[in-house]
Amino acid sequence: MNLFQQLRYERAQHLTRRHFLQNCSVGLGGLWLGSQGQGAALHKDPANPLLPDLAHFAPKAKRVIYLHMAGSPSQLELFDYKPELAKLDGKECPKEFLEGKQFAFIQGVPKMLGPQFPFHQAGQSGQWISDRLPAFEQVIDEVCFIKSMWTDQFNHGPAQLLLHTGSQLLGSPSAGAWATYGLGSENANLPGFIVLTSGGKNPDAGKSVWGSGYLPSVYQGVQCRSQGEPVLYLSNPDGVSQALRRRTLDALSSLNQTVATEIGDPETVTRIAQYEMAFRMQIHASDAFDMKQEPESVHQLYGTQPGQESFANNCLLARRLAERGVRFIQLFDWGWDSHGTGAGDDLKNSFVNKCKQVDQPLAALLKDLKQRGLLDETLVIWSGEFGRTPMKENRGGLESQFVGRDHSPGAYTLWMAGGGVKRGYSYGETDPVGYEAAVNKVSAHDFHATLMTLLGFDHKKLTYPFQGLDQRLSNVTKSSRVVKEVIA
Repeated sequence: MNLFQQLRYERAQHLTRRHFLQNCSVGLGGLWLGSQGQGAALHKDPANPLLPDLAHFAPKAKRVIYLHMAGSPSQLELFDYKPELAKLDGKECPKEFLEGKQFAFIQGVPKMLGPQFPFHQAGQSGQWISDRLPAFEQVIDEVCFIKSMWTDQFNHGPAQLLLHTGSQLLGSPSAGAWATYGLGSENANLPGFIVLTSGGKNPDAGKSVWGSGYLPSVYQGVQCRSQGEPVLYLSNPDGVSQALRRRTLDALSSLNQTVATEIGDPETVTRIAQYEMAFRMQIHASDAFDMKQEPESVHQLYGTQPGQESFANNCLLARRLAERGVRFIQLFDWGWDSHGTGAGDDLKNSFVNKCKQVDQPLAALLKDLKQRGLLDETLVIWSGEFGRTPMKENRGGLESQFVGRDHSPGAYTLWMAGGGVKRGYSYGETDPVGYEAAVNKVSAHDFHATLMTLLGFDHKKLTYPFQGLDQRLSNVTKSSRVVKEVIA
């Protein structure tokens, strides 16, 4: 050690905290300000990350059931009645509808396409609805419609990511992950966020739409199955008893705890909690997913067929999971991309079949939740990721013998029920042909801000530090507002 180093060492020994705070360039105020970025995250116990937490204020909804129709059903054939569009049926599309627009498949000058099914007003609220959902019509007075949703994404994957994570890019947490991060779970024996799929395929954006992004992985959605074992490899293999499985987990826990102590990574402690969750799920998940426990009257209400993968089965499972305290239940139903390129994706055949598949279960879910006293505290959401065009798709510039519509980011319909939203209410309007949201436009970020509010959070304060910013679901770089008009 040279003389200069020795002097520095002796001076450092005489410095006190008082010297540091007096002479530090940032001072106490700077220290406090610098701590706020890290302090913005909730203080979660890595060993029990799903322990229920208090919201910022009294929540109107304790849990969410989100029903996503992957591919996006046509709002013009279901809920957005446009008599002016019917008058334009078969006529060439006006130039102002095409100039400056991006389409997934439309080329040249397409023909306008009027509503393909008759509309009427239903319920005491007088909501407009087509004849495609006769069972759902019976519960229409429970529903709050937002008919002025819009997006800036015209392809499925990015639009699904934007709607479910707040960003069209991969890597952001889903709404379900944020809800579970914020509120925890009411059931220590089941995941706080469960995903069910039907229609034979996952959504185009893949499992990222229920991922945890930069949040700890324990908050991601757990995909379960409505057919067979709810989770693969949930049962013990032949020759492995429950006692042996317990000893194995204890050994893994000891190893992980050693690693956590040496490295200090909280994700390692969280992994221990996830192993323990899987052990408890061996008993409790099988019970929750056993639809055979339901009486025949319930199966008739939903139109379920135990043992098969279907949207009806998933709706019944969603109710069973909701009454067991699962915080966020997300159902994805694939098959709604009605382009009209053939009988398999047109409005006259496949669209009609998809409506038949979801009509009875949708009505049953709302009725069942209400009669069990669960609807007031359960927010049910239904939507696609964008809308459909008021003109007929002419893929390759050629008119098809089948009838379909292209993707339309300018306007789509989302509805909610229960969980603190107004009953029998319609918010927002589109233009006379349903092409663009025109009155009280609602973006995905506005929807997310409203969702967080219904769950009891100030959407600007439920944050997580990542890449130098306190990130949030409602997006830190885009404006967002709470749509207070739809809240009861």
